[in-house]
Amino acid sequence: MNLRNPNRVPTLRALSMAAALVVVLTQAACQSAPSAAPKVAPKVAPVVAPVPVVAAPTPTPTYTIEQFLGTTKYFGASFSPDGSKLLVSSDQTGVFNAFEIPVAGGEPVQLTRSEETVGVVGYFPKDERFLFTSDKGGNELTHVYVRELDGTIRDLTPGDKHKADFAGWARDEKGFFWISNERDERFFDLFETTVDTYEKALLYRNDEGLDVADISPDRRYLALAKTLGTSDSDLYLHDRTSGKTKNLTEHPANLAVSNQAQTFSLDGAWLYYTTDEGSEFSRLMRYELTTGKREEVLKTDWDVTGAAFSRGGQFFVVWINNDAKTEIRVFEANAAGMKPVTLPSLPTADISTVLFTRDGKRMAFYADSSRAPRNLFVQDLPQGELRQLTRSLNPAIDETHLVETQVVRFRSFDGMVIPGLLYKPKNASPSNKVPALVWVHGGPGGQSRVGYSELIQYLVNHGYAVYAINNRGSNGYGKTFFSADDRKHGQDDLGDCIASKKMLEATEWVDPERIGIVGGSYGGYMVLAALTFQPQEFAVGVDLFGVANWLRTLESIPSWWESFRKALYQEIGDPTVDRDYLIKISPLFHADKIERPLMVLQGANDPRVLKVESDEIVAAAKKRGVPVEYVIFPDEGHGFVKKANQITGFKAILDFLDVHLKK
Repeated sequence: MNLRNPNRVPTLRALSMAAALVVVLTQAACQSAPSAAPKVAPKVAPVVAPVPVVAAPTPTPTYTIEQFLGTTKYFGASFSPDGSKLLVSSDQTGVFNAFEIPVAGGEPVQLTRSEETVGVVGYFPKDERFLFTSDKGGNELTHVYVRELDGTIRDLTPGDKHKADFAGWARDEKGFFWISNERDERFFDLFETTVDTYEKALLYRNDEGLDVADISPDRRYLALAKTLGTSDSDLYLHDRTSGKTKNLTEHPANLAVSNQAQTFSLDGAWLYYTTDEGSEFSRLMRYELTTGKREEVLKTDWDVTGAAFSRGGQFFVVWINNDAKTEIRVFEANAAGMKPVTLPSLPTADISTVLFTRDGKRMAFYADSSRAPRNLFVQDLPQGELRQLTRSLNPAIDETHLVETQVVRFRSFDGMVIPGLLYKPKNASPSNKVPALVWVHGGPGGQSRVGYSELIQYLVNHGYAVYAINNRGSNGYGKTFFSADDRKHGQDDLGDCIASKKMLEATEWVDPERIGIVGGSYGGYMVLAALTFQPQEFAVGVDLFGVANWLRTLESIPSWWESFRKALYQEIGDPTVDRDYLIKISPLFHADKIERPLMVLQGANDPRVLKVESDEIVAAAKKRGVPVEYVIFPDEGHGFVKKANQITGFKAILDFLDVHLKK
């Protein structure tokens, strides 16, 4: 369980900074099967196994987990009003806090000293106050805070039991929007707070279970989303003046269509949205509010996952999920239309999070690759000077000692084409076969993506091959593929994981007797499913906060997921009517089948997969008499964000694998 594709309906996750961090910190990161493989994009490479390499393995030094976690992570970015600094979240002190980085270059300056994760939102429009969000111990009950010019911190959404999240800056720069479930724990109301006096006003009372997606520049219109299923959603336009709400994307009930609002045009005349109506992949459209006219803006061979105007309005940015990599297209918006902007050429990097100064003279962006963590760059426009502002990788690590991932596809048990990312240790060869791990992402419906992962590189550096599988049900490969595991969890998706072993064996440098399985969240469930339902397939299993009992998990999902509850029940099962089926696919009720060593890691404050899930599966496995190790973090939630805990947990994983898989 974590984030789905931004253009897919989210499941088993909270809409929050904390949820996003699960992806940042753990990524790399159910009906009868179709009779044929689903449609794929024309540019998808053919099904291949990696070509065996017969050259002598490269001697490579091994690095400690402390060295790997000496890397600094960054996320979020905001230009200061004068464009001279960038506000970011960084974990260089061990916990994510707010820092500012001079655009001209220089050391980051720490601005907050919280013991909880700080997710920066941005500077105020005309001064250097800034907003951030934070929760308590990973409980995901985020609040919105302001850091004043004198350094004091103020909670703008105080209270003990509710959740509040930032929802955007007003275009006239007089206020900012936020959502809160304080009135009704199931649904989020929309508020605006002024930037001068912090006076708040209710803009939309949410009694219908809709989700606010965007606000028009004049505040008259709201784009609202309604979840119908995990791949089925409608887009509504609410007129705050008349009080009327209109469904813009009505479609037959038996036809799943994903419709997601992106942004209003700067003049408020158009609403940009994405839809996969009549197609496997989402394309970008726009709807004219006064006439109802629709126009196609951009269609590609992959999902268009997002679109937004820059804060100053001069640029329009589009995100595309291109075969597990982010492709960004930037356009200069003017009266003549959209003029493409050429992004810097960084051959091995994946560019993301593009932003601009208000005057449009500077552009900042993050870039990373499978061998290099995210770094922040700034480019002066139009001169073209490019500066790298951060050096994230620990200088004690030589980047050439790390491995580049390779996109590899194979045919599963029923012929369906399954993609994934293969990481090959430098010492692997036909004469030196290595142990391997099938790495399963969160979700359901997540995606392993090209990008840097300390844990994956740490394991590969210590001699383990890793195949980050995007089993059926993963997003990014078309809606047929996305829904192919509905009501088949722990069955057909597990079948893909098992089938991937043949691809690994075909490399000729993986030892077929030493293949384990590892995963977090929904991936953790897949680990438990593998060890209970197919107990002799994998040599070991490493479960990070995975679901053991679907009945309990679906009955105890956080209250603020109410608008997604029906979709979850449709995809996985309804605990009130599908009890027998959910027992059938829940590993806890089949733990007497476990034969292979199991490791479990769990955050005590996890609101999605409760600690009791891990407690019970560990107890059941121990009763079975198999080797079991259990690591609990009392100050973490759904994902481990504190470096001290990551060091403890990741080292424990390697030690466990060295004993039970590398032997």
